[in-house]
Amino acid sequence: MNLKDKIAEIPNFPKKGILFRDISPMLRDPAALSLLVEEFTKIIHPNDVDIFAGIESRGFPLACALALKYNKGMIMIRKQGKLPGETHKISYSIEYGKATMEIQVDAVKKGQKVYICDDLLATGGTAKAAAKLVEKIGGKVSGFAFIVELTDLKGSKVIKDYKQNSLVKY
Repeated sequence: MNLKDKIAEIPNFPKKGILFRDISPMLRDPAALSLLVEEFTKIIHPNDVDIFAGIESRGFPLACALALKYNKGMIMIRKQGKLPGETHKISYSIEYGKATMEIQVDAVKKGQKVYICDDLLATGGTAKAAAKLVEKIGGKVSGFAFIVELTDLKGSKVIKDYKQNSLVKY
């Protein structure tokens, strides 16, 4: 099965001129979802991760699936105002605007190896912000897992200091 065949292309979303790569069809297909997890288990060594972090919102299913596969926990990096308790936040630029994300201050223990998951790597702004949040609360970013990478936007250069894996590249 080719995972690229399970990614829908939605033109002009979330705004005119953007071609949105939607992983929803992949998540709906048990065989594709299983293949997705299996492909990442070929790449991510169990000793490289103590906990998975999902970036809101399409990073959540990937982080959760990998956490179950590896028998690890999962934490959430969310949009501002969505997490209870004490949080750290960071504002950053994305390919079509600005955003702010938060992480709970007690989400990881000092020195824990965190593998950050998201559906897509574009400009790298969201990934870099997530890494800064994890490091701010004492975690060690051991890598990134992306389903899709938009190579023309060069996000991999923004997070070049981290291990990164993308299964489908455009």
